[in-house]
Amino acid sequence: MLARLRSLETLETAYEAWLALKLEHSAARLRFKEERERLDQQGSFLVGAVRAAGVEPRPGSEPGLLPAGAESFLRNAEAKLAHAREELARREVESEAFYQKGFDEIRTTLTDRVQRYLASSRPSLKLLLRKLGVTRSILHVARVGGDESVLLCFLFTGRIPTRYGFLFDDSTEDVSLAPAPLYPDEGVDMQGTRPDATALGARMGAPGGALPLKGFLPVFVPRPEGGEDFFRLLQRGPVMEVEVADGATFRNILSREESERFAGHLLRLKLEEKIELEIEAG
Repeated sequence: MLARLRSLETLETAYEAWLALKLEHSAARLRFKEERERLDQQGSFLVGAVRAAGVEPRPGSEPGLLPAGAESFLRNAEAKLAHAREELARREVESEAFYQKGFDEIRTTLTDRVQRYLASSRPSLKLLLRKLGVTRSILHVARVGGDESVLLCFLFTGRIPTRYGFLFDDSTEDVSLAPAPLYPDEGVDMQGTRPDATALGARMGAPGGALPLKGFLPVFVPRPEGGEDFFRLLQRGPVMEVEVADGATFRNILSREESERFAGHLLRLKLEEKIELEIEAG
């Protein structure tokens, strides 16, 4: 997988290698867990067997001999089990080091590749304004491609996403719920994949490694008085809808000031020659 990563220059290939390595890593962890459980079960069984042998000697055996022999047997068996556990722990440490080295190489390769892509080409965005009266509006951004979504994530946050098709993934583990905004990656467990807007913004803005975001692009827009507002581009079929964090939730109906600030932020990126931008008022 790493050889394929080094030989092919596409972003998608790098992400395929990353996902394959994650699956292999999970399988290796499961094997070590099962082996630890097997050794624990074996140790518990031996102790129980020796106790049973000591308590219930066979008819005709001399008193005291069987318990002593059982005790010696138990010591030998426990020594073998201790050695097996130590060897298993050593191999597990080596395995973790191997996979973490591979993950570090993939993250570094992806980050370098994204930066080179951005240096040679600029992602294109088309902003669509839909007015709702005089003071309110809805903003849409035309759908972008797979490579563009990765480049935009890095451009908006300085970090790469954990998966290539993150922006277009509308899968959900519960059909009664909307898709979760996070993958169970990078320290996020299944219980943490559905944070509220406040916690999600903090997760997106915090320093760290790759972002396990799913189905949206985060955009932090400065306020005139200082600080930032957390916007997101939520994938909705042929367009991405602009939403702003409002307390613990998001809303898609923006005030005129919010719409202008968001559009102005994109325009600033265009003037800095980081993106191509087209604005269309409907």
